[in-house]
Amino acid sequence: MTCEKYNRETIVMRHIRLLIEYDGTSYHGWQSQKEGGTIQDTIRAALEQITGEQIRLTGAGRTDAGVHALGQVAAFATSSMLLPEVIMRAMNAKLPSDIRILRAEETGEDFHPRYSARQKSYFYLISINRSHSAFLSRYCWTIPCALDPGAMEKAAQLLIGEHDFSAFMGSGCSSKHQVRTVHALAMAHLGEISFMTASMPGKYIKIRIEANAFLRHMVRNIVGTLVEVGRSKIPVAACGEILESRDRTKAGPTAPAHGLFLERIIY
Repeated sequence: MTCEKYNRETIVMRHIRLLIEYDGTSYHGWQSQKEGGTIQDTIRAALEQITGEQIRLTGAGRTDAGVHALGQVAAFATSSMLLPEVIMRAMNAKLPSDIRILRAEETGEDFHPRYSARQKSYFYLISINRSHSAFLSRYCWTIPCALDPGAMEKAAQLLIGEHDFSAFMGSGCSSKHQVRTVHALAMAHLGEISFMTASMPGKYIKIRIEANAFLRHMVRNIVGTLVEVGRSKIPVAACGEILESRDRTKAGPTAPAHGLFLERIIY
């Protein structure tokens, strides 16, 4: 008994940090659910097969169903002695092709994917064409009408800085407070999108937002509101008033999930 207790207490736990890319189309978001079908559940299952252990996998952000990621970060503890690069290769061999581990490395016990993050950035793609390539349909919100980009840019500037973003918060948000600092909110107008070495010509808008943290649906609600400004449904000045009101009903609709990408997390 004494020997068994000693062995358990002297197990060395290693902490592994993952950089993850995924196409969220077929998943119910990042966060684990009882019915499964989430990215967190899928990755954890692969890890448990590889390590033979029960794994607690913690992610940096809870992306919604249908949202994609180029740079999601997660971490877990394990007593396995497999090298991080071996774990990465084994995971990519077991995971479905729409989830990839881009990097695995050892990290400190004090690293937390969510609470250690200083800033996060997302971008959203909008197609303002009546039709576009079939290969972009799962990654762009198609709005087949003219938008006023100048008005959208002016409205976006009103949202930069530290504010209470309650007016852009989705229901079910578990955050204790609604104050966030938006460091950048920029729009780029694209005449084409490159995909699989091919050029997809057309009119596209890329909205990129960087902040210290985000509320549930915050980016999608901001995008939906900016689109309403572009359609002249909401005046530019009203964006500041919406922000000050802290009233979700005054802002625009929630943009569809499939146009949103978690771009990068900065530590």
